[in-house]
Amino acid sequence: MSVMQTFFLQGSVSTLISSHSSVTSCRKVSVKFAVSCCSAASPMTVVVNGNVEKTPSDRNEVRLGLPSKGRMAADTLDLLKDCQLSVRQVNPRQYVAEIPQISNLEVWFQRPKDIVRKLVSGDLDLGIVGLDTVYEFGQGDEDLIIVHDALDYGDCRLSLAIPKYGIFENVNSMKELAEMPQWTPERPLRVATGFTYMGPKFMKENGLKHATFSTADGALEAAPAMGIADAIVDLVSSGTTLRENNLKEIEGGVIVQSQAVLVAGRKSLMQRKGVLDITHEMLERLEAHLRAVGQFTVTANMRGSSAEEVAERILSQTSLSGLQGPTISPVFCKRDGRVTADYFAIVICVPKKALYKSVQQLRAIGGSGVLISPLTYIFDEETPRWRQLLSTLGL
Repeated sequence: MSVMQTFFLQGSVSTLISSHSSVTSCRKVSVKFAVSCCSAASPMTVVVNGNVEKTPSDRNEVRLGLPSKGRMAADTLDLLKDCQLSVRQVNPRQYVAEIPQISNLEVWFQRPKDIVRKLVSGDLDLGIVGLDTVYEFGQGDEDLIIVHDALDYGDCRLSLAIPKYGIFENVNSMKELAEMPQWTPERPLRVATGFTYMGPKFMKENGLKHATFSTADGALEAAPAMGIADAIVDLVSSGTTLRENNLKEIEGGVIVQSQAVLVAGRKSLMQRKGVLDITHEMLERLEAHLRAVGQFTVTANMRGSSAEEVAERILSQTSLSGLQGPTISPVFCKRDGRVTADYFAIVICVPKKALYKSVQQLRAIGGSGVLISPLTYIFDEETPRWRQLLSTLGL
C-alpha cells in the first residue's frame, strides 16, 4: 500500500563563524523551510511557499484498482472474466495481480475508498468501485472521470431514513422534514452515517440548516431506536432491513442511485503512456459484453420467393426487427438434379424477455427449424462512451 506523507518543518538555524578553531562571532539567522517526503510509488509532491504541485511518478506500469473483499469484489472478478479479462493472482494473500490479456497492466486489490483516494493521488490510474464511493471519497475532485457509469451490478441507493413513529409519523418528504419546528441550533436533527461528506452536503442543499452528524459504519438502523440519532443516511438495497427496524425512506430522500462504475484519473489518461489505450480496450470489452447480456441469436428457415418477400413478412412483426434488421440468405438444396433456393435462412437478435413471443411470431409467418443461442458480445462501430471520454478530455 502506497501512502504519501508530507512533513513541514520550521525553525531557526544559528550560523557560527569561526576562525582558528575559536569562535570569534556568532550570528543567528532565522530560516524558514518546508520539506516534503513521499513514497517511491506516489507522484512526487513538491511544496513551494505553501503551494502543492504534483508531478507524475516514474513508474511505467498502468495500475487498475479493484475491490479487495466482499460481494463487490466477487462480482467485479466475474464481470472481468465474462469479458475475457480474467485476473490472475499467483498468491491469494498478495495485493497485486495481473490480467494476462492486457500487457503492462497491474491489478491492485484495495479497499474501495482507498481506490478513489489513490486515483486522486495518482497511485492508481483506473479503478472499479461503487458510484457512491466515488462521490463520498472523491468529494467532487475534477481529476476523477467516470468512464463507464453502469456496469450492472452493485445496485443500491444512498438514502435518508427516519422512524415511522413519534414526531416523524406524518413526515413523508424532505420538504416536510426540513420544515419541522423541532430543529434549532440548540436541538439539531441528529443523523448517524458513514457518509460524512455527502450527508451534510445533501442536508444543506435541501434546506435543513440545523443538523449534526455522528460517524458510524454498521448497524445504523438501530441508532434511532436507541435514542442516539433521529435519522440515518445509509446504503439501501431492498429496504427490508429498514422496514424491519421501523424506519422509512421519504420522498426526495434518495441522495444517489449507485452501482459499480469504471473510473479513471484525468492526469493518468492525459499523461501516462498506455493508460488511454488500455482504457479504450477495457471499455470496448465491457460495453460489448454488457450489451449482449440477455440477448439471443435466433436462426430459422422460411419458405419464400425472394429475400425481399421474406424480409417484408419479418418486418411486419415489430419484435423481429433485431438490432438493425434481419439477416436473410438463401438456403440451397438439390431437387431433381437442379440446385434451387426455396428456403431462406433468417438471423435476428432478440432480447430474452421477448424470446418466446418472437418464436411464436416466426412460426406464424412460416418459420421453421428455429435455433437459439446466447450472445457473448455485441460490438458497435464505436462505443458512445469512448466518444464521450475523448470529448471530456478535449481530444
